[in-house]
Amino acid sequence: MIDLDTTDRLILRALTEDATQSASAIGRRLGLSQPAAWRRIRKLQDSGVIKAQRLDLDHEKLGFGVTVFLGVKLATKGRVSLEDFERAVSAIPEVQTVEHILGLYDYRLRVVARDISDFERVLRRRIMTLPGVGNVEANVLLSEERRPGPIG
Repeated sequence: MIDLDTTDRLILRALTEDATQSASAIGRRLGLSQPAAWRRIRKLQDSGVIKAQRLDLDHEKLGFGVTVFLGVKLATKGRVSLEDFERAVSAIPEVQTVEHILGLYDYRLRVVARDISDFERVLRRRIMTLPGVGNVEANVLLSEERRPGPIG
C-alpha cells in the first residue's frame, strides 16, 4: 500500500471524473503548477495506483442494448484448467469482463448483446460450448449507476 496525501487523493478523484484531463488542468483546479501535478500523476502511475486509462463506451448507442451478468459454474474443474476456460471465454467479443469469484459460481461474466435473441445466440453457440461449462445463471441488467468508490 502506498501512502497518499490529500493532494494525491484529490488528483485521483479528478482523474476518476475525467481521465483525459491534462496535468495543467488538474494543477489549475488544485492550485498546483503543471510540473508538480505531472510529477504527482506520474508517481501514482509508476507506483501502480493508476493502472490504466480506459474508454467508457455507451454500449446502447453502439447497438448493444442488453447487458447480462452470467454466473458460470464449471462442471469438471479437474479436467478443464481454469486457464483454458479463461482463455476461451476471453476470446468471445461480447464478453466484456471475466471475473474468477468465490461462491456459488466459479466465474462472473458481463456480456453485451444487441437484444435478447442475440444474447440467446451468444449463450447457446459460444458460451455453453466452452470447455467445462456446467451450470449458468443469467441476470439481465435493468439500470446502472457507477460510483468511483473510496480513495484512501
